Amino acid sequence: MLFNLGAYWFSDRIALMVNRAQPVSRDELPVIYEIVEELVGRAGMPMPAIYLIPSASPNAFATGRNPRHSAVAVTEGILRILDRRQLRAVLAHELSHVRNRDILIATVAAAIAGLVSAVASMLRWGILLGTGSDRVDRRGSALGDLVIALIAPLVAVIIQLAISRSREYAADSSGGVLSEDPEALAEALERIEMVARARPYPFAGPATAHLFIVNPFGGRMLARLFSTHPPVEERVARLRALAARLHGGIAGVDLR
Repeated sequence: MLFNLGAYWFSDRIALMVNRAQPVSRDELPVIYEIVEELVGRAGMPMPAIYLIPSASPNAFATGRNPRHSAVAVTEGILRILDRRQLRAVLAHELSHVRNRDILIATVAAAIAGLVSAVASMLRWGILLGTGSDRVDRRGSALGDLVIALIAPLVAVIIQLAISRSREYAADSSGGVLSEDPEALAEALERIEMVARARPYPFAGPATAHLFIVNPFGGRMLARLFSTHPPVEERVARLRALAARLHGGIAGVDLR
């Protein structure tokens, strides 16, 4: 619990450090600053810090424990392959993660998963050392306890990953409304995934993979059940359905 609290409190610094992100000024990335300023004005959020990641692989992420302590990072690669409209949609998605307090949600999920794993570990040791019960013959019970001890951490991780995937869907929806252009985000996701397959992200790690707009691990080796991100195809389909619903009626949607 203390570890997860520390990870939450210093989430922005940790994520930026491990991904080699460097702060940039308005003079260095004027387009990004203009887009973010416009979006935070619409969302009623404070301006986050802007960072650049020295990687040709296209991607982006936002981090920070709350809107007042947040940062948005983009790779050099994403600036090369997306136009301004698509970049705006991506940044709206990332700002939605901050506004939706997804770092807090991910921290709570990680803490619960860690607690379940710790309890399961104690249960396994109790079975091995014979301290789980004072009954003489409890082989059947011990077997059941062992199964629970082995399966519980796996179930906890699956639930944690499912929460991560649900937050991506939520950020897609919120970002599409904030930018008023879900179709641009759908196009950006398709473009990012296509190029990222050919240019793998060099700093990818499981600790921060869930932060990125597209899973930084290349290929389709992992089953969908164990992915931090929903399939891009499903995200694109939902965004295009959202675009169809919002077309002509976006003015009535509360962006705050």
